Amino acid sequence: MHDIRLIRENPEAFDAGLQRRGLSPMAADLLALDEKRRAVITELQAGQTRRNEASKAIGAAKAAKDEATAQALMAEVATLKTRMPELEEEERTTEAALNEALAAIPNLPLADVPEGPDEDDNELVAAHGTQPTFTFAIKEHDVIGPALGLDFETGAALAGARFTLVRGAAARLNRALGQFGLDVLTRDHGYEEVVPPLMVRDEAMFGTGQLPKFAEDLFQTTDGRWLIPTSEVSLTNIVREKILSADELPLRFTALTPCFRSEAGAAGRDTRGFIRQHQFEKAEMVSIVPPDQSEAEHERMTAAAEDVLTRLGLPFRRMKLCTGDMGFSAARTYDLEVWLPGQGRYREISSCSTCTDFQARRMNARYRGEDGKPAFVHTLNGSGLVVGRMMVAILENYQQEDGSVAIPDALQPYLRGLNRLEPAI
Repeated sequence: MHDIRLIRENPEAFDAGLQRRGLSPMAADLLALDEKRRAVITELQAGQTRRNEASKAIGAAKAAKDEATAQALMAEVATLKTRMPELEEEERTTEAALNEALAAIPNLPLADVPEGPDEDDNELVAAHGTQPTFTFAIKEHDVIGPALGLDFETGAALAGARFTLVRGAAARLNRALGQFGLDVLTRDHGYEEVVPPLMVRDEAMFGTGQLPKFAEDLFQTTDGRWLIPTSEVSLTNIVREKILSADELPLRFTALTPCFRSEAGAAGRDTRGFIRQHQFEKAEMVSIVPPDQSEAEHERMTAAAEDVLTRLGLPFRRMKLCTGDMGFSAARTYDLEVWLPGQGRYREISSCSTCTDFQARRMNARYRGEDGKPAFVHTLNGSGLVVGRMMVAILENYQQEDGSVAIPDALQPYLRGLNRLEPAI
């Protein structure tokens, strides 16, 4: 959410940020709405003041037996009583119009974010690990997976497209990956484990930027709640409508939860396999920090996600997303892309974003600094471990010629020492 006062103070900078996002200037239209709202407020306040003054003057006029003046004042008060509700309704309408316009505008990119319309303009920051070599024909995960328990056909029969039944060896790997991710994030990177609600109210979705713009990408229950697309929603809204003390910060949360996405904007993309599902599991990271710590926290969070990939021995690279490829609430995003030999390319497996104070304004989440005055916190979120995509990466990078899949050393304790997943006979 943007602060209309900051737009009022520097409309040129606001429009310049929108232009980098590929959007047309909006400051003039927003300021016109703001001016209309402020004019209504001014008239309303003046009317309230005059009504109070006139009411007092009526008593004085009657005491002085000045009936003509009293009658004129009473007529004025009657007119004001009629006009005041109209002004109050106009104030509500103009306030709602301004807030609706502001709520639809994405966060502005930080200065170091590369400019460009799509993923072709993302910037390579660093590459890690060595791509594996194979002496046999490489297979994609959707060919390897069924013999290990990725049952695409039954999942589709039960629930439709983009649902998978996971069983047997694949189910064990699924469980191991989730526990491994939580352990790394809590034991080694200081995140507090949380078990959050999987359904939330409108206010929570609005706070993190999913509503109102992206309702079609969400699932809603019959009682009006929303299934979370990521536990970022629940975790970030922990501080909604709160004023924290400085010594409570930073807050770092993680949760391993199912995530639910309708993928309405992804029609035709990744229709095969396990990469883009309506239901999947993820260990999410969320940080709540003072503004002067958000830059360092973004690096810290991304390094935690990189640590997960490094421990699993997977080759990956860090990309800084360009202005046209960032999410709605992000001011800067690093994507970690893992090498998938079956596809012969890197694919996103983690996304870590700093949202500056954009979400905090929508949630009214603040803290008291050294001066004792409330100020908005900064929020960050990132994928610590997306279970489904991580499984895809392991199946493809650790595939063996006989159809089995080797287990990375770091995962073997979570599988009781098992070092290989064998295909079902």
